[in-house]
This record gives sequence, structure tokens and C-alpha cells, in this order.
Amino acid sequence: MRCVFLPRHGRGHPLSPTHLNYRANIDALKRLGVTDVLSLSAVGSLKAELPPGHFVIVDQFIDRSFAREKSFFGEGIVAHVSMAHPVCTRLGDALEASARKLALPVTRGGTYLVMEGPQFSTKAESELYRSWGCSVIGMTNMPEAKLAREAELCYATVAMVTDYDCWHPDHDHVTVDAVVKVLLENADKARDLVRAVVPGLGAPRPLCTSGCDRALDNAVITATHMRDPDLAAKLDAVAGRVL
Repeated sequence: MRCVFLPRHGRGHPLSPTHLNYRANIDALKRLGVTDVLSLSAVGSLKAELPPGHFVIVDQFIDRSFAREKSFFGEGIVAHVSMAHPVCTRLGDALEASARKLALPVTRGGTYLVMEGPQFSTKAESELYRSWGCSVIGMTNMPEAKLAREAELCYATVAMVTDYDCWHPDHDHVTVDAVVKVLLENADKARDLVRAVVPGLGAPRPLCTSGCDRALDNAVITATHMRDPDLAAKLDAVAGRVL
């Protein structure tokens, strides 16, 4: 079994969340034969019970990003995939089991609010997202999760808490230094988690029980004779199965 590592911000972190080429990243993973995507993301906590150093295996997203390309499809070939349950249950189960075996501080389930950035939240925004019941906040998992679904890849996120955002009375502002400090402390735990979970994902398995690998079965709405051949050629890896 082969494992592919893709540092989404690039080596040395030269790319902001807004300027990441999410489509290129997911397309590249698909072309390399990847079937399961484990997304590791630094986040702020919106709940007191999720302190810095805690891991959250999220199961829902709220997408508040607005300056990113969010689909492989568009003019010439239109498709609508379901995002009701954006995280693969099988991957979530595997991550939870491995995290608990390693005695990592982990919570299963929670909503990840994706903001555009690159600035951190205002206090008013932070309080608004808390009122929505969100668990964590970050900048990178959308449109990543949407594109993984369009590419029929199983996808799950391990959100690694680095700070309390700015709502917490004892942590009323977020600094890069503080975030990086906790992120580095989390790094070894994250590597241990990946080492533990990956071998079990390579075993032969039937179709995904969450339907991730069949997300395009009934998604493409453009009539066959109306589909743009140039766009279809670009979609050979992502959607070649149905096109």
C-alpha cells in the first residue's frame, strides 16, 4: 500500500488558504490513485470543552468561504453532488479507534466553520459562530471536502485545536506565535495517529458504505450531447467513470 502526503500550503507555507489551488490538489490525489483522504487541519476552538491540544474528528461543515473555486464542474458540464453527510463514516470510525488506542485527547463529531481569512475572526463573528453550535473554526477544509466528494474520494478531517479563537475571556486574541507553538506540540501526536490508522485503510474492501465512491452516479445533469468536450477531457480523472 502507498501513502501520499500533500502539504496543502506548500513547503514553508507560502500559500494562504484563499490562494490554495484546491482543485489541483484533489485532482492530483485522484490521478495518483488515492482513495481515502485524511485531512489534518489546525483550528480554533469555539467550545470550552475543546481546549488547545485537543483533536476533533468533525462530521459537519459550514462553508463561509467566498473567494475560491468550489467545483470541478461548471459551464458545459453541470453536476450537483450531495453534501448532507460530508465526512466518510468509515474513515471517521478508523480515526476514532486509532486515536483512542493511542490515548489522544479526542472528540468524535462536531461542526467545522470554514472562514475565508486570512485574518482571524472578530469577537462578534466568533460569538455568532458559537451561537450556531459550531465546534471549531478554520480556513482550509472548504472547498476541499466538496471537491473530494466530486472526485468520489472518501474524506475525513482531524481538526487539531491550537487556540480558543477570540471569544474566550482569557484568550481574547489569536496570535501566530501561539498557534504555531501548539501546532508543533500536536505534530508528533498527528504523525502517530496517521501511522496507526493508515495500514488498516489499505485492506481490500467492498464499496464505501457512505457512498463516497459513487457520489457522481446521479449527479451530472447536463445532457450527454450538450457536454463540453474540452471540460470533459479535463475531468478525465475526477469524473471519467461517469463521463
